[in-house]
Amino acid sequence: MSPAFGAMEVEHYSKGVLLEPFVHQVGGHSCVLRFNDKTICKPLIQREHQFYETLPTEMRKFTPQYEGVVSVSFEEDEDGNLCLIAYPLNGDHDNLENLDNSDCEPKTKLLRWTNKKTMLLENEKISKEWVRQHRKEEKMKSHKLEEEFEWLKKSEVLYYTVEKKGNVSSQFKPHNPWSMKCHQQQLQRMKENAKHRNQYKFILLENLTSRYEVPCVLDLKMGTRQHGDDASEEKKANQIRKCQQSTSAVIGVRVCGMQVYQAGTGQLMFMNKYHGRKLSVQGFKEALYQFFHNGKYLRRELFESVIKKLTELKSVLEKQESYRFYSSSLLIIYDGKERQEVAVDSDPEDLEDLSEESSDESAGAYAYKPTASTVDVRMIDFAHTTCKYYGEDSVVHEGQDTGYVFGLQNLIDIIKEIRDESSE
Repeated sequence: MSPAFGAMEVEHYSKGVLLEPFVHQVGGHSCVLRFNDKTICKPLIQREHQFYETLPTEMRKFTPQYEGVVSVSFEEDEDGNLCLIAYPLNGDHDNLENLDNSDCEPKTKLLRWTNKKTMLLENEKISKEWVRQHRKEEKMKSHKLEEEFEWLKKSEVLYYTVEKKGNVSSQFKPHNPWSMKCHQQQLQRMKENAKHRNQYKFILLENLTSRYEVPCVLDLKMGTRQHGDDASEEKKANQIRKCQQSTSAVIGVRVCGMQVYQAGTGQLMFMNKYHGRKLSVQGFKEALYQFFHNGKYLRRELFESVIKKLTELKSVLEKQESYRFYSSSLLIIYDGKERQEVAVDSDPEDLEDLSEESSDESAGAYAYKPTASTVDVRMIDFAHTTCKYYGEDSVVHEGQDTGYVFGLQNLIDIIKEIRDESSE
């Protein structure tokens, strides 16, 4: 039974939420989907599910909040469009009010989950003519996106424009090519299995990017070892080779994906895991520098916060007996769209028409100054995590995960180097 999720019974209609690609997924091979603005979901893997239900209290601030489990089906709508729909688990009737579904978008005959015992069909609120036109437009966009994706996925580093006339849209949804790739692969897998199986369990997790207007996301594969204890010999050899040919073996960390906002051009820069594997230690350092650079200047105000959080995480993991976080990733997230405040000695009336472009460091007394920005540091992906409390595991480790801690320390040291060199 999930701790924070449930459903109320209805007499006639199934309750479903249309799952969409999660546009800020920059790495990993498991498909991450958008449930609503504050919640994402991904296929349930028993080991990862067990981790979220049993993780130590001191680690919770460094992992996404676990929201429960849903059932996901592969379905075809009346127009032949393929989609993934999430439903409450059968028999899960508790605490529906704890999960905020108020922002789930109406989708033709799909239903929102609400606290009401009587459910209303969403298409009662939307005219059939509007739905038909909306579907037609979506199909045209989907076809264009597929053509674009075929070209984009061949590039390991690319730029995608997200601005028009200098303003970031409040409906920020650029098509991250990596998230689209994972979404397409998930649809294909479920389509192939639809005749034999069409009910999958997905776990619901906190959307870590929801608080940011333009999320800049760095996905780092942590540790000197990536294969789990249950890996086949072929899988083990493959993972060892990837580590040896990348920075994982040398410094215990490698770039698995990145998206960073370029303020000067209004673009997002994407870097995928294939490029990350090719980087030398110096290349890794340059990629980190690029992550903290917005195309105009280095976001120096972020360094102290991220170093502090990484150091705290390292201290927490050093105390975890027997945990091994094989193939786990670490996310660093901040907002590419800076909040601005006027300099103390400036006249607000004089600054009324000051453009964003004058916010660089040479704008003088009338410059906008960035306020303190928040940085989030979270561990994700625990499909191969093990510890002595997992009774079914044949291998039991003792002490801290030295490979992960080694990677964290090197990450801290490299960020400090970037900070110190940039202040000289």
